[in-house]
Order: sequence, then C-alpha cells, then structure tokens
Amino acid sequence: MQQISRALRRERERAGLSLSELAKQAGIAKSTLSQLEAGNGNPSVETLWSLAVALGVPFSRVVDPQPRPVRVIRSGSGPTFGSDHASFTSTMLSVCPPGARRDLHLITVEPGPARIAEPHIPGTVEHLIVTNGRMLAGPVREQVELAAGDYACFPGDLEHSYTALLPGSSGVLVMEYG
Repeated sequence: MQQISRALRRERERAGLSLSELAKQAGIAKSTLSQLEAGNGNPSVETLWSLAVALGVPFSRVVDPQPRPVRVIRSGSGPTFGSDHASFTSTMLSVCPPGARRDLHLITVEPGPARIAEPHIPGTVEHLIVTNGRMLAGPVREQVELAAGDYACFPGDLEHSYTALLPGSSGVLVMEYG
C-alpha cells in the first residue's frame, strides 16, 4: 500500500491536479483518494484503473512495484488487486519500463458476474492468453469465447469484460498502451 500511496501522490502532482480535481475526474470520493495517498485502505482494481485513466498513465504507474535485474514472482504472491463487482483478480507481473508502454498481468476469474472494465487510456490494446479454463472476453458487444491456449487481442480503450465459463479460469494479460 505504501508503494501505491507514493505512486498516486507522485502522478497526481506530476499532472498538476489537486486531490479534489483528481477524485472528481476518477469518479471517486475525495476522502477515498486522501486515504489512499495516506497509505490507508484497500483499493479495488476498478478504483486504481479509474485513477490511472484520470491521470492518463498506464495502470502500473499507480501501483509502482520496484524493478529488479532478475525478478521472480512465485505463484500466489505479488501485488494483487481484486474487483468490487466480480470474482476477478489481477496480479501485476511486470511493469512498463521507461520508454516502453506495456504491463503484464496474471488474471484469475471465477464463474459469476462479469468483470466489466471501463475504457482505459486512448490507444490501449489488450492481449489475452487463456492459460486455464474457459472465458468470455473482449469488448462488451464483441466478446469471444476462449479456451486454454487461445489468444485474443482487442481494444482496451472500449468498455470490455471478462467472464469465467469454468471454475479456476486464468490467463496472462498484456496491456499495450498507445
């Protein structure tokens, strides 16, 4: 949480926004943003995406994991963010290094309500490889059914969703920012 706190404050100040301005643009309460910048709270993936979009930065810039020359993330560890609306988690595997514009996530999805993702920053493209189970994924009106080993590429700057069709569904998601 301290990394997120530092990253949010850094990116808000870089953008020249007040707490009130950023909270309004992200559609969250000013008190929520204040708590997050103070290192308190447990933000959902939706809250962090909203802040990243409002700041005009890749998701990884608001979670700010520290890079290392050799980095291993053991299964079940790493910075993980859950959804408020679906059985969906995202674990940040690799962040966008300076000069690059991509993030790498491991996602897990369980049957139930779809994880509806609001549009990300303009030019975002998502690359999804299903590693286990079956999912319905893609732009809200153009979802495709994917099985283990299938790959799909779709615009991330449109509203899109992820729905598990089998328990234990998972995949690798590459966020490519335009």
